[in-house]
Amino acid sequence: MSTPTIPTRAAASVDRTIRLITTGAAAGSACSPDLAKGPWEFDAGPAGYGPGSSMGDVIPTGSPRQGALPEAYRTASDEELHARIRAAKATLGDRVLVLGHFYQRDEVIEHADFTGDSFQLANAAKRRPDAEAIVFCGVHFMAETADLLSGPEQAVILPNLAAGCSMADMADESSVEEAWEQLEEVYGDLSTPGPDGRVPVIPVTYMNSSAALKGFVGRHGGIVCTSSNAKTVLEWAFERGERVLFFPDQHLGRNTAKAMGVPLEQMPMWNPRKPLGGNSADELADARVILWHGFCSVHRRFTVDQIAAARAAHPDVQVIVHPECPMPVVDAADASGSTDFIVKAIQAAPAGSTFAIGTEINLVQRLAAEHPEHTIFCLDPVVCPCSTMYRIHPGYLAWVLEELVAGRVVNRIQVADEVADPARLALERMLAAKPPAAAPAPAAAGATRAA
Repeated sequence: MSTPTIPTRAAASVDRTIRLITTGAAAGSACSPDLAKGPWEFDAGPAGYGPGSSMGDVIPTGSPRQGALPEAYRTASDEELHARIRAAKATLGDRVLVLGHFYQRDEVIEHADFTGDSFQLANAAKRRPDAEAIVFCGVHFMAETADLLSGPEQAVILPNLAAGCSMADMADESSVEEAWEQLEEVYGDLSTPGPDGRVPVIPVTYMNSSAALKGFVGRHGGIVCTSSNAKTVLEWAFERGERVLFFPDQHLGRNTAKAMGVPLEQMPMWNPRKPLGGNSADELADARVILWHGFCSVHRRFTVDQIAAARAAHPDVQVIVHPECPMPVVDAADASGSTDFIVKAIQAAPAGSTFAIGTEINLVQRLAAEHPEHTIFCLDPVVCPCSTMYRIHPGYLAWVLEELVAGRVVNRIQVADEVADPARLALERMLAAKPPAAAPAPAAAGATRAA
């Protein structure tokens, strides 16, 4: 008797997997049993990112909190919520655009008009000036970016205001301003070019940062980067500055600069809690890239031991990881690249390929369900989704959509003009820094590994 096939949508559902694990109906482990609860159970509790990969990270005081979700959405069945979402979208038609990040739970992606990474989704918002409302199923900094790139009359909505980002929170505007002042003490006026026409420091912020930090780099001659164009952005920055202050993710900065030939000893870490970031003036004088002490808790979970275990179990495996992973993990992998790079590598691979992927579990499990011709699994055997992406649930999506049907806009994300203008300048510089076409990941085991 053949084993019954699980429908693609069900197989892609991390939520379903977690429920099966926590009830003992399936083998495996999750990093927290609280993942099986509705995210609204954490809205009124102590401030925190919620269960998942960032649950141990310290949330800044004053971080956005989500008010109580009406009971009708908390108690509705999955089937009822999906029906209400579909009905609301049908009523609103082209007036609403629903965007879903790759890392969203599949029950939300099911209703997205566009799916992609933060940069792709921001561009999708920009291409739909006819939409009165943009519902961004992602995290706070992504909704801010959509607001920066969309029209002033368009409302950008984040279904759950508690969907922040612990990495983005690791670099705040006051800490970066203070670092900038200390760097001026070391290098002199940071706006004055030297004999070669370059200024002492160019600030570069990753897309995964607040609008305030995008505004900071815009005011100081800097630029925003994505995981797809980080190399191109660093080349742009080195043409204009002797060195780069890169924040908030140390790993993307280190991995990118190392691949460009920058020695590790010329990439000091800046700890905002220490004078001069914990460095000497001589160390900073020799620096090419000053790395902020920030990281992604999702990608920090991946290890070299996990890669070794994957290779032992699957000799023909291709290991692809995100460049937010620690350097030893990127070095041990066959390839590294953005979420879009990972998706395209799997799409281009010959049938029968085996992949171990080092990125967020919702994307990995969805790719495995959508590509049954391959064997695809997550490097981390413990199911541990992004804490903040997981704060978005169909209940919140149904609520904000039905509020729009009733003529009410809730959870609107708006960036103040004094921040928005320089932030847009930094984003425009990023948009102009187009990377060369990315090559697909190795098509066979044993191919040269890429850093």
